[in-house]
Amino acid sequence: MRLLLIRHGQTPSNVLGLLDTAPPGPGLTDLGVAQAAALPATLAGERIDLIAASTQPRAQLTAAPLAAERGLTVLVRDGLCEVPAGELEMRGDEPAVRTYLTTVREWMSGNLDVPMPGGPSGHQVLSRFDAVVQEVTAVVADRVGDDGTVALFAHGAMLRTWATARGTDAQQRQDLLARFQPLHNTGMIVVNGSADGWRIQTWAGQALGGPRLDDAPADGPAGGDPTGSGIPSDYSPR
Repeated sequence: MRLLLIRHGQTPSNVLGLLDTAPPGPGLTDLGVAQAAALPATLAGERIDLIAASTQPRAQLTAAPLAAERGLTVLVRDGLCEVPAGELEMRGDEPAVRTYLTTVREWMSGNLDVPMPGGPSGHQVLSRFDAVVQEVTAVVADRVGDDGTVALFAHGAMLRTWATARGTDAQQRQDLLARFQPLHNTGMIVVNGSADGWRIQTWAGQALGGPRLDDAPADGPAGGDPTGSGIPSDYSPR
């Protein structure tokens, strides 16, 4: 089974650099709408058997053009929502952003007992996403078998955390943690596997529509790197 993990398009809060994680959250900017509109053509070569999105409007709005083009109904689930910022919500200052991203990096490393300040632990966040993955893969397997493909539209910190933490390849995890791999608006992580284990196939950190639709400085904190190290956003696993 393949999962296409796609981050939503740009939002006004992304542009302002805010940790705007609580539902329902903002819609898309004009650039975000353009990023979403580019996805049907960009993903034309991909087989997609099911599309799911979080209950937050920005994810559903990003999924809508692809779903319309494929004639698919978007499955909407709470479990795909962004990692809650807790008491850091709606802050954009450097200490808050660093604390948020440092916490999710702990979860990526396997330290799931660490709580977000005023928020959930890594166990709680990952388990809800796991439940959706289990649901959608079961549906697709029943329809077309284990070689199906699911597109999941969700959020920067959530997707980065789940893909890194649930990947079973230790070398991949080490590489990704060293890079703290970014995921810009409408970037995509492709994973392959099953409930027995997932392996990252590709990590396209930039907007799928190409450089003209990529605006890294205005992508918001959830998809970035608090070290400011400028690491390349695309990753091809060894």
